[in-house]
Amino acid sequence: MKLLIPAIFFLLYSSSVFSQGCSDAGFCTMGAMKPDQDYSEKVNLKLQSIEVNAYRGTTTLTPIIYVLTLDATISITNSLFFQAKVPYQMADGSLGEARSVGDLSFGITYGIGEFLGGNISATLGTKIPTNNSSQSDPDSWGVENDLPMYYQTSLGSYDLIFGGSWITSKWLLATGIQMALTENENDFRWGNENVSGSWRANYQNGESSGYVGSYDLANNLKRGTDVMLRIERNFRFVNYSFNVGLLPIYRITKDERYDFNNDIRIKEDGTTGLALSVLGGCAYHFNVNSSMKLILGKKLAQRRVNPDGLTREFVSSLSYVLRF
Repeated sequence: MKLLIPAIFFLLYSSSVFSQGCSDAGFCTMGAMKPDQDYSEKVNLKLQSIEVNAYRGTTTLTPIIYVLTLDATISITNSLFFQAKVPYQMADGSLGEARSVGDLSFGITYGIGEFLGGNISATLGTKIPTNNSSQSDPDSWGVENDLPMYYQTSLGSYDLIFGGSWITSKWLLATGIQMALTENENDFRWGNENVSGSWRANYQNGESSGYVGSYDLANNLKRGTDVMLRIERNFRFVNYSFNVGLLPIYRITKDERYDFNNDIRIKEDGTTGLALSVLGGCAYHFNVNSSMKLILGKKLAQRRVNPDGLTREFVSSLSYVLRF
């Protein structure tokens, strides 16, 4: 049975390449805002843990994003926990490919206590870039210009994250805010189909130059501020658990980028608004210390303009969690 359950999860994951989830910059899986959190009224599950997570996401254009993440949580006290996430990210699409260690995330989560029959926690975190979002793929189409943000393995900015949650055996309510403190150094430009060395000239010999223009420009981009709300209903059994929920993320301020045509910085219209996903998942708990989890989702709404390349049509996330 213990070999059969992981095999079933693997088959489900392999067939789930058309799922959508968190189209955000990383904060919806930080600390108190994580989905499918463990909860027990009888057993203290606030243990140290190591989680290995495999993620696959399809975008609104051709790039497919793969991320393998090591997520470690260390208890400082009985109610204070430190979290670190180290991802290795890969992006493959018709314009090329990029791969490297992704942005590092660190957070402190504090268990405040009980309220209205549930537990309240708060998280303070940060995201640290591992590159400046200026990766290129000179092997594709002979172009050495920066790839669009859809392909970049880092958002190229330092971010500040706040959040909190209320969790019971049946419900998880979480909210958070993420603010970009700096801008990236991406310099992707569409170019002209008649100019040698430009993306439009090189991509399929200029025959599909219109597709290149589908990527929103993100030159020296400073992302707007995001606010999220997670509403999740859990169904918990001895060895199994299931969850379903909604994840609205609202960008409350406009993205700002450099307009190289006019040599000014502009606030991009269409970059504010709602990105909404519906999520579902299941988990098998081998024992109190070991679990395997699968989370799937579907995009319901997306912002009209997305310079940061965070749009996702479908994602799937498979993870193994070891507590000690």
